[in-house]
Amino acid sequence: MSLPISTGRIQSTLRRFLDNEAAGGLVLMAAAALALDVANSPLADAYFHALHVHIGPLSLLHWINDALMAVFFLLVGLEIKREMLDGQLSTWSRRILPGAAAAGGMLMPALIYVAFNLGNPASLRGWAIPTATDIAFALGVLSLFGNRVPASLKIFLAALAIIDDLGAVVVIAIFYTSDLNLMALSGAAVVLAALFAINRAGVTRLLVYLALGVALWVLVFASGIHATLAGVMLALSIPIRTTPGRPEASDEESLLHRLEHLLNRPVAFMIVPIFGFANAGVSLAGASVATLVDPHTLGVATGLFVGKLFGVLAVVAILVKLKWAQLPATANWTQMTGVALLCGIGFTMSLFIGLLAFDDPSIQDKVKIGILLGSAISGVVGSAVLLASRRKPAARTV
Repeated sequence: MSLPISTGRIQSTLRRFLDNEAAGGLVLMAAAALALDVANSPLADAYFHALHVHIGPLSLLHWINDALMAVFFLLVGLEIKREMLDGQLSTWSRRILPGAAAAGGMLMPALIYVAFNLGNPASLRGWAIPTATDIAFALGVLSLFGNRVPASLKIFLAALAIIDDLGAVVVIAIFYTSDLNLMALSGAAVVLAALFAINRAGVTRLLVYLALGVALWVLVFASGIHATLAGVMLALSIPIRTTPGRPEASDEESLLHRLEHLLNRPVAFMIVPIFGFANAGVSLAGASVATLVDPHTLGVATGLFVGKLFGVLAVVAILVKLKWAQLPATANWTQMTGVALLCGIGFTMSLFIGLLAFDDPSIQDKVKIGILLGSAISGVVGSAVLLASRRKPAARTV
């Protein structure tokens, strides 16, 4: 009789863990740590060899980065569309503070990276690496503080990270696109038009959208645009309302909401950790002080830690000073500083952009070390600042 009770407790614990918004970030941290451990162990050769084994036309690493991550970008696109049309970013008054903070948080890290790499024009291709905030990591760390941090700051960070993701998608599409295959690009445009047409026609069968989505991915992959952007394109075509043309708020039973709910756990607990494990592994055997002070490493690490902090915080301070916006409800400046520091956790998207920016494995390793350093320092210092903060006392009523 004790076994069912024990099993029930295990299931309850597992369910609580999976429902915890910090869980995805914790699993990603574990995957990154495991990758580093394996890459610096006797299993290193097997690890790196396995990633380059070809399965059909692509290596395992390319299947992960080009195909699996397209599903991640599909979820990102769904979140962006939902928040823009029916969420925290649905009005300009809600968009101005996180939107401007996201812009500052992208501009300042890019400028810092460029400053470190001005002497090498080829290295400037990596300017966008420290501009991204990892939503899973950052929100995961923030969630560990529970009600010590006001819910309004969590909403602010989520909105900022979503806009940041949108900016990263645009950057990838514009700056990291290789030579275009116009025939494949034309085919992708036709499929995308078909997706929007069936949306307008009121089609709500998920398999129809996914089948066209696979065709879209193949054509985008062949076009020279990075294949993962097919995920964002597909997301924009997914219906957010149960009745086409309905002006009121979206329905929780809409295809977009159902697909987002369907993808949340697989992306958080399988796809992103697999990506992290496949890409965070970097051998530290040849690492030295010269590696740490290399412009690639320093530019990325400093961009994430210093650039994100000052980029986000300065914009928020200016908007509040000009009375164009207010601090999130019940939040104070110490907590805002802590959140600005957490924005420097740039793991997933930064790694992704770094792989697009450089083909040289030695430079990729320096970039990875910079991302790991910048993200770790941002997370630790941001957590320390939040631990030292105090919530504003609630206003007294008379």
